[in-house]
This record gives sequence, structure tokens and C-alpha cells, in this order.
Amino acid sequence: MNNGPLAGQVALVTGGGRGIGQAVVEKLSRLGAQVAFTYRTSEESAERLAAELVKTGSLVTAYSLDVRDKEAIASLVLQVKQDFGGIDILVNNAGITADGFLMLMDDENWQNVLDTNLSSMFYMIRQVLPLMIAKRAGSIVNLTSVAGLHGVAGQTNYCAAKAGIIGLTQALSKEIAVKNIRVNAVAPGYIDTDMVSALNENNRTAFLQRIPMRRWGKAEEVANAVAFLASAEAAYISGQVLVVDGGLT
Repeated sequence: MNNGPLAGQVALVTGGGRGIGQAVVEKLSRLGAQVAFTYRTSEESAERLAAELVKTGSLVTAYSLDVRDKEAIASLVLQVKQDFGGIDILVNNAGITADGFLMLMDDENWQNVLDTNLSSMFYMIRQVLPLMIAKRAGSIVNLTSVAGLHGVAGQTNYCAAKAGIIGLTQALSKEIAVKNIRVNAVAPGYIDTDMVSALNENNRTAFLQRIPMRRWGKAEEVANAVAFLASAEAAYISGQVLVVDGGLT
């Protein structure tokens, strides 16, 4: 598939093996992009996704990666450059939760969420930027959350990381705009993924009642926002946070 609006462009998506990341991989591929994506624990579903998209005529490859490992990130970016020729679009999506009240949270759960959700973006962007600067073109989309806009009790680590992503996005946009490289963020609300499915029934009901549209968002709806910001249709948009939350905020 090479005749879409993203034809000729190479996208790298972290955490693309399931959930929102999988929807982003599928969307960018349908729009004509060649897609490299990473996974950590979902090897079977990641390889299956890549194989299914290859059958449609797309060039899609899955790579195993622990986004907390900056050396592994450097090696991954080099490998993608060798395999695809460069990187035009970077979607930083990989993320985890490890919920708990701050007074009961241990150092490991605090640091693991910060390393996975925030520091990984710093390491990944630092490796990819030289490729974009050389072309004087590129688009970076970082996945944050409405939790980064409005705190959620029991998620101090997650909220701190997601708020940090917004700060990173806004500051970086001012640094690299002169290089014709854009960076934006997408802030999903409650999306029908594994994270929402893990909620108990009482919490699911309570959260659903807070959403004005009275339904969970779909991963595909978040992917649509990511694809828009990655595309030339958003050529004059940088440093922004696009909220996809059914009116919650």
C-alpha cells in the first residue's frame, strides 16, 4: 500500500503490539506509511499484526524493545535506519501503569513508570532527531493522557509522567520548529483498552458516568488524532495537545 497521503514516509511507533499502539500502526499503514513498531511483552500479537499488514502490501516490521534501555533504543534506531532508510514520523506510545497512593508507593513502582512513560521518550527522541534534522523534516507525536492535565488520585507516578510529556512536547517544539520538525501530543481519556478492562465493575461504572458522551473511546479514534498530527494536514501545528476524551475535560 503506497498510494496514501503518507506514502514514502517511514513511521516508528513504540508500544505498537496492542491497544492504542496497534491502532496507530494499522492507521499509519493504511495511509501508506512504512511502519516499524516496537513491543516488549506482546510478541505473538505483534508478529501477527506485522504479518497481517504485510499481506495487504504494506511494509511493516516488529522489533522487540525495552524502552527503558537507552542503549537498546540507540541500537533499534540504527536498525530501523538500515532497514527502512530513515525515520520521518515518530510516535512515542509505550506506557505502563503501577497505581497506588503515594504514601504506599515503593521506589520501584515510581521509577519504573517514570522511566517507561517519560524518560523513554527523551532517549528515543534524542536518537531520532538527527535523522529528521538531516532531512529538515519530521513529525513527532507523543502519547500523554488526560491524567497529565488533571491529576488522578492513586496515580501520582502516572500523572507525573504524563504531565512531564506535555512539558517535554511544548518545550521541544520551540527548539526544533526552525528545523521544520513538529512535535505534538495526544491526550486520550478513557479508551476501551486493557487498562480500562482491568478496572473493577464499580470503577468502570463510575468512570463511564463522568464521560459526557457516556461511552468509552475507541483506540481507532485516538489513532485518527495521531495520524492527523503526523500528516501534512497538520503542517502548521506544533507544541499542541490534542485531547481525545469524549468531552471529559
